[in-house]
Amino acid sequence: MRLHHLALRTADPAALARWYAELFGLAVWREQPGYSVWIGLDDAALMIERAEASEPPVRAGSMEFFALRVTAAGRDAFVERCARMGVAVEHRTAATVYVRDPDGRRVGVSCFDGFPSPPVLE
Repeated sequence: MRLHHLALRTADPAALARWYAELFGLAVWREQPGYSVWIGLDDAALMIERAEASEPPVRAGSMEFFALRVTAAGRDAFVERCARMGVAVEHRTAATVYVRDPDGRRVGVSCFDGFPSPPVLE
């Protein structure tokens, strides 16, 4: 199995999508103004969707996160973009750099390459 899409809910989909597209260097695939923006992640999508007013916000300080795969050079370029855009690097390991998105989600970029070979699934 591979990732199909990851959906993030927010009060302002256009603003959050702009942040992800600019900081991570991703392309917008599709936009439904006021409702959702789809951003490309290779052959998967990051879907930024409008949250309902009744939905709870992202829990402050949550350590849950997702990380995007990059090369070591891509990780370093990401750190440079963070500095240019005024985005604080929250934590850094040898392979991964973590930031918080405008809603408080923890997000990383990682060049860790120690995963086992995946089984072939049809």
